[in-house]
Amino acid sequence: MDLSLITEPAFYCVAIPAVLLMGLSKSGFLSGFGAFATPLLALVVPVPQAAAIMLPLLLVMDAAGLQQLWRECDRVLLKRLLPAGLLGTLLGTLLFGVLPAKTVAGVVGALTLLFLAQRLLFPPRADAQPPPHWLGRLLAVASGFTSFVAHAGSPPINAYVLPLRLTAITYAGTMSVFFAAMNLSKWVPYAWLGLLDMRNMSTALLLLPLAPVGVWLGLWLVRRIASHWFYRIAYGGMFCTGAKLLWDGLR
Repeated sequence: MDLSLITEPAFYCVAIPAVLLMGLSKSGFLSGFGAFATPLLALVVPVPQAAAIMLPLLLVMDAAGLQQLWRECDRVLLKRLLPAGLLGTLLGTLLFGVLPAKTVAGVVGALTLLFLAQRLLFPPRADAQPPPHWLGRLLAVASGFTSFVAHAGSPPINAYVLPLRLTAITYAGTMSVFFAAMNLSKWVPYAWLGLLDMRNMSTALLLLPLAPVGVWLGLWLVRRIASHWFYRIAYGGMFCTGAKLLWDGLR
């Protein structure tokens, strides 16, 4: 068994900004950009190893976010989305290694860009009805699945939640609880799949002090930014993420 840390400087040049970016996304600020973290790490290590290293860090970020946002979540919305999201993680466990990661990335990226195109070409009216509940459950399944295979669960669920026009802090709290549940549900399957070896966990431990920094900075910003700027940043993050994931799937 390899007990050594990853020591290559190139890895940490990529890993440090990836962890901070994920922390900012976990706070609700720069939402969507967190899907870049695992692809960034995948520039220097294989995708499964990148996902394994990120998992303990995500759990620490979740704890930091929940401490501040637990009371801000929309509990009715979570009751609708959480069971479907957990079903998605189960599908991810069963299909892990069967579907290539780049195929999953390409599909998620294409759907994300289609959603944004629909919002741009056919903007909702002020009296428009919210998206149907069945669509929310379907996208929550997709979010749980893509979260499991590449920690890229935000684009599918954002396609449902952003049109609901929650306040910035309610959105941040709801997503914080949703993804905390998704990430906690991955722990046993990742161990069963052999991803949580000592090399990956030792490397994650070295990066651990960075995990809450991005979350705290994002929480400070999300409480101070105007709602219209918050949603512009969120949609911008979805566009960048969708384009990157589609590129990963096609190249």
